Amino acid sequence: MQIHHLLEQSSEAFPDKDAVWDRERWYTYRELNTAADGVAAFLVNKGMNRGDRIALLLDNSFDYTAAYFGILKAGAVVVGLNTETTAEALEYLLVNSDARCLVTQGKYRKHVFPALPSCPLVEQLVFTDDSAPEVDSPSVKTTTLKEIYDGYKYPVFVRSIDIDLAEIVYTSGSTGKPKGVMLTHLNLVSNMRSICRYLDLTGDDRIMVVLPFYYIYGKSLLLTHILTGGSVIIDNRFVYPNKILETMKAAGATGFAGVPSTFMILLNRSLLKETRLDTLRYVTQAGGAMAPAVQKEVVKAFSPAQVFIMYGATEAAPRLSWLDPELLFSKWGSIGIPVDNVDLLILDGDGNEVPRGETGEIAARGSNIMRGYWKDQEETDKVLRNGFYYTGDLGKQDEDGFFYVVGRTKDMIKVKGFRISAKEIEEAILEIGEIHETAVVGVEDPVLGEAILALVIPKEKGWKDEQKIRDYLGKKLPPIKQPKQIQFRESFPKNESGKVLKAALRQEVNNTTGETNQ
Repeated sequence: MQIHHLLEQSSEAFPDKDAVWDRERWYTYRELNTAADGVAAFLVNKGMNRGDRIALLLDNSFDYTAAYFGILKAGAVVVGLNTETTAEALEYLLVNSDARCLVTQGKYRKHVFPALPSCPLVEQLVFTDDSAPEVDSPSVKTTTLKEIYDGYKYPVFVRSIDIDLAEIVYTSGSTGKPKGVMLTHLNLVSNMRSICRYLDLTGDDRIMVVLPFYYIYGKSLLLTHILTGGSVIIDNRFVYPNKILETMKAAGATGFAGVPSTFMILLNRSLLKETRLDTLRYVTQAGGAMAPAVQKEVVKAFSPAQVFIMYGATEAAPRLSWLDPELLFSKWGSIGIPVDNVDLLILDGDGNEVPRGETGEIAARGSNIMRGYWKDQEETDKVLRNGFYYTGDLGKQDEDGFFYVVGRTKDMIKVKGFRISAKEIEEAILEIGEIHETAVVGVEDPVLGEAILALVIPKEKGWKDEQKIRDYLGKKLPPIKQPKQIQFRESFPKNESGKVLKAALRQEVNNTTGETNQ
């Protein structure tokens, strides 16, 4: 089965059912499938072939979903692009992916037009706007999705199989150039089925989506609900979190999903705790570790909805494990057990499985694991070895077989020769009630090698009680794990999934320290 078959089957079974809520209206499955057919017919008519890359630079919308499924119906490959971009970054991704067509919207012209002269393979620009802006390039043709919807009505049939490439999902590239994760139809469909099973999703479910569709977690919300004949609620106004709560109530959301920063904002910057969400059945969290102290707050704030803690990676399409909400109180901090059709192991440096309780690298195998990184065999060989995907996360299993992440192989701080997990210190800091968010990094130190720096965002502006933090950590952690410095911030640099860009923080702090010492 291919991804677009999920839409076609639901459209056939529930043609008049609500599929996508966008801008205060519902679009039915029939409308979505018909629009996707039009996009597919247009691409084939313009000479796009099976396996060609088609890029999407769009906000979440009905148009995004129609273009996404239409590209796959045409046998082409979706390249979803981060909307937080620059002309230089966009140029790199269009050239690297060999994209022949770009579907975008007018507000991104400031990035698209400067990039185009260096992207000779791009021959079609499709805009979501009512009219297509003129492009100063005779080799690039422009049109609008409205013209496509009105002018290309017939479905096309392109042969494809489930091991064909479906998407190239670029990672955030926090430590260098973005890597293109190659995911097949099989990778995605098999993982979506696993997710639907443990969430017990049905056609009655309606997911509130605030995560972008170009992000694999956001994409999984779309695909799982299309698979089950459920409904997808789109609202791009998370900068105003109370608007999201209003939309959830108005559209009858049964599900909500977020990364750790999503929940920190809702807990500390919204009326979540005073809002009744009567239809909400479940909440999912992934996209990075969430400290147990925060998990407890989330459970309380969203009660009686069930809270699912999950773990995964873009390279895993994306889900690797889940924790049953019934076990949350007895397994705080655990990422749970593998999802269906996935094996998880804890391996040592030689690739041998370590005994339970001991720390090693988390590795996985299953039909959801990526084909590799686009045009990057060297990086592919680093993470796909001996039939396993090596996640780069350090973990362990308890006596019951439940998995825990204890740190990143690249997020360890070496103090006096001892390797210390930044995650452990961050979780302790987040137990302090006045703290909104924290990031712990290692900075250059002539005596220690690396020193521990704790960067802290307080819930209340102006709160800077460093001594309270030190007093608490003094009781919680041994001396070698105590931060040498504590700095207060108003914000952190983050990628599209809400993860703090620690490499940028470390570089900033080390550069500042170097300038001070000169």
